[in-house]
Amino acid sequence: MTAQPPTPETSRADLLAVAELVEPGARVLDVGCGTGSLLALLQTTRRVDGRGIEISQRGVNECVARGLSVVQGDADEDLTDYADDSFDYAILSQTLQTTRRPRHVLEQLLRIGTKVIVSFPNFGHWRVRLLLGLTGRMPVTRSLPMTWYETPNIHFCTIRDFVELCAVVDARVEQAIALNRAGARIGFRAPLWFWNVFGQQAVFLLSRGNGSATRQAGDAGAG
Repeated sequence: MTAQPPTPETSRADLLAVAELVEPGARVLDVGCGTGSLLALLQTTRRVDGRGIEISQRGVNECVARGLSVVQGDADEDLTDYADDSFDYAILSQTLQTTRRPRHVLEQLLRIGTKVIVSFPNFGHWRVRLLLGLTGRMPVTRSLPMTWYETPNIHFCTIRDFVELCAVVDARVEQAIALNRAGARIGFRAPLWFWNVFGQQAVFLLSRGNGSATRQAGDAGAG
């Protein structure tokens, strides 16, 4: 059974940005793959050998119905079952903030994949800051659409926070992309502080470091 074509939701700008970072024909593990939108997009447009892991049984069922190779599992617990360098790319799309141990998950991804792609909503976006400052309540925005008591997000971070985490785990930032509220890319040479204020979402391509501190995002296009 072959993967079904991408659904309209795959037009999401962050999914398209992730897909552009993946080499055609690569071996890919999509962690927290949801209903398989990214995997389907990658198989259709990049012809990847794709696998997925998803915590919800409903998500797994929908992926399998689409012809995708997905197993049920928890990113916080089950990534240790994968061998070193099992995949060319280990992808965590809009899932980092839902994990209980983000640092552990990122370290496992760097072990499993030659390259790692992480996308996440930026809690430092100006609209989030404005709503929180003016209303004193957790904001609801396009990239953070659920109320605080319904959201699966438990570890919000900003673009600057993520860059610092990369340094902590010795991950090298190969490329970085910030998307504004309309889904358009923010200027290649914009400084990191500008990305952190005006980027509603971010996509990072990482590799393992060499024992030295991770390059600042400016070296990868963020500054």
